[in-house]
Amino acid sequence: MPSPPRSPSPTGTSAAGAPRQRRRPQPPRRVPHPPERPVRSVRPPRRPRWAMRAVTTLSVVVLASAGIGHAVVTSLDAGIARIDAFKDMKNRPQAGHGMNLLLVGTDGRDKLSEQDRRAYRLGGQPCHCTDTMMIVHVSEDRERATVVSLPRDSYAEVPAHVDQNSGRRHGPHPVKLNAAYAEGGPQLTIRTVENMTHVKIDHYLEVDFTSFMRTVDVLGGVRVCTPTPLKDRYTGLDLAPGTYTLRGGQALQYVRARHLDGASDLGRMKRQQRFLASLLDKATSSGVLLNPMRFRDVTRAVLGSVRADAGFGTDELLDLGRAMRNFAPSSSEFTTVPIGQMNFQVKGIGSTLKWDPAKAEQLFRSLRDDKPLSVDRPHHDPARAPVPVEVAPDTIRVQVANGTGTVGLAKRVDAALAATGFATTRRPVTAPTHVPRTVIFYDPRWDRSARSLAAALPGSELRAVPGQGPLLKVTAGADFKNVRKVRFEDPAQPENSVVRGNEVVC
Repeated sequence: MPSPPRSPSPTGTSAAGAPRQRRRPQPPRRVPHPPERPVRSVRPPRRPRWAMRAVTTLSVVVLASAGIGHAVVTSLDAGIARIDAFKDMKNRPQAGHGMNLLLVGTDGRDKLSEQDRRAYRLGGQPCHCTDTMMIVHVSEDRERATVVSLPRDSYAEVPAHVDQNSGRRHGPHPVKLNAAYAEGGPQLTIRTVENMTHVKIDHYLEVDFTSFMRTVDVLGGVRVCTPTPLKDRYTGLDLAPGTYTLRGGQALQYVRARHLDGASDLGRMKRQQRFLASLLDKATSSGVLLNPMRFRDVTRAVLGSVRADAGFGTDELLDLGRAMRNFAPSSSEFTTVPIGQMNFQVKGIGSTLKWDPAKAEQLFRSLRDDKPLSVDRPHHDPARAPVPVEVAPDTIRVQVANGTGTVGLAKRVDAALAATGFATTRRPVTAPTHVPRTVIFYDPRWDRSARSLAAALPGSELRAVPGQGPLLKVTAGADFKNVRKVRFEDPAQPENSVVRGNEVVC
């Protein structure tokens, strides 16, 4: 906050600081009287002027945000498209503790400009379907948020209903989960999810492409990182390994991409969870929730093109906003409903994902009982966390050579790589020349293996050698410090682990 200009010395004050006689009485004021000699040790310490201003400013913002925030949200509440999502619903699950919100992501490409549709590969007609479905559970004490992703290809059985398109009445029948929205909109979606999870949904929020992109842009972008290349010709996503701050359009490509590997929708949900963790981190750490004007801008972006149930109003939004002020990345946890059978074939429907009944019941019981899914863990240090890699280390053959004058270095590197899972030869050699930097020599046909090995050797240089074959050769240089642990996540297999937000943000 810039300092205001100092006032000039008051007229009528002598150089020595003694006030002169004035012709008319003046209002009383404080005139500093300097000591005869600078005896600093007897003067009380003064707070820096910038610190006092910062504290004052923060206090004003915090106090004002409650009133202004309420006014802002109240004015925006009227602009939210409302859905009677719970109309005439009967035989619902018993309410648990905390709040359960069903977050649904829909297409909505028809609301984007033609330029944006071309730029982000959103051609074709919009589908009346759900791209994403999550249960967001906010604990009763408002100190924890649990996000459970529900795969759109999950095997589901919808209850009896009237088709909103044809008006025909249908009895219960099997579908893929996202088809519930196509047949019966939000109401049938909620009924189907409640029947499958036995978790009572308290609120419904529907977000489309437009509101998603606006939210990311008004936050100034969201940071994501990837240890592996991400290239999807369907969405146009093309990221080399590294860290990026994605704006709205790129962020949409990132969360929609599902043709990157064999994981399809399961891999996409992991990226969505990581992105949501980073978005929460950005929202809670950037001061948005303490700044009424930025709070207004973000709220307008989020609520400008969403649909919500009639009960999700001003009080609920402010309640969530107040709770999020105390949120840290570790306050959130993410998981995907456990899958018991991949490629579960259903006549007339095709391949589906069938939930593991026992594990799924345990997961949703924890939500009903308002219990965390993850146990308390030691402080998470991202620098020590295993790095995800594209290829299983035990399938990567490695020969280590010593490129320095340090005796035994190759043997130490070989043992460290073997300890983290790589198939080393266990027969280190001496390189013909010394090198300042660790080098990985690889055949371009095994580039994914080379990138996986490079993740375990931070700062190493990749050098292609056509025709070398599957054996990767490492020459340890003078810069070698340590081997970093890596982990392989098989994209073809579902992962039922629970991660906290601080474990997936960059």
